[in-house]
Amino acid sequence: MSALVTRALERELLVYVRTWRGYAFSSLVQPLLFLGAMGIGLGGLVEQGAGGLEYVAFVTPGLLAASALMTAGAESLWPVMGGVKWMGQFNSMVATAMTPGDVYGGLVLAAAARALVSAVAFLAVAAPLGGTTSWWAPLAVVPPVLLAATTCAVLAAFSVAQQDDQKFPLVMRLGIIPLFLFSGTFFPIDQLPDALEAGVWLSPLWHAVEPARDLTTGSPGPGTLLHLLVLVGITAAALPVGVRNFTRRLTP
Repeated sequence: MSALVTRALERELLVYVRTWRGYAFSSLVQPLLFLGAMGIGLGGLVEQGAGGLEYVAFVTPGLLAASALMTAGAESLWPVMGGVKWMGQFNSMVATAMTPGDVYGGLVLAAAARALVSAVAFLAVAAPLGGTTSWWAPLAVVPPVLLAATTCAVLAAFSVAQQDDQKFPLVMRLGIIPLFLFSGTFFPIDQLPDALEAGVWLSPLWHAVEPARDLTTGSPGPGTLLHLLVLVGITAAALPVGVRNFTRRLTP
């Protein structure tokens, strides 16, 4: 990736500015509906959440991180295929001074930028509803931003190497949806069977939910940083693979 990655990022952000209404439902309205239904509705029936928290305070950071996973996941599958095969804008971009690595890097950075905007808006609405209980809460935007970058880095590298989109629904149904349900979003993972609990330790979403919850509830510690470093490590491992796959696919 070269300095021109910022130009690829600029292109993605211009598209986002012009189509933000479409992103608003999946990245903001839908999580807020979940927060209303689960955090406030169901939470009204739950006397106390895990760790003595009100349930709305427990579920808010989970939804904050999960919405970043869902949005970045969807944007890293079909749109990437479209950029290569259906609409072909990636081919046009590499016909300039941009490299395939620049295109890939711009996608990853754009996913992080969209997650930042959504996370700030979500917290601004959730805080007055009791979703945050600490002055550390503004820093809770960091885990979903890192998770969005991780998700895009991994899935965009996968998507660009595919010849069609037949595997994409399986990624959503057998990958992202189970992570959404079983990564500590709605209940502590220690309520899972031991075998499943150990599997959750491999979930990138869990490594975003836990530090986000630490920050929104005012209990950050060394484990908070460790979770974030796991996300950084996954992203760093995926980037060379993504650059290689984009270069192979977009080089004539």
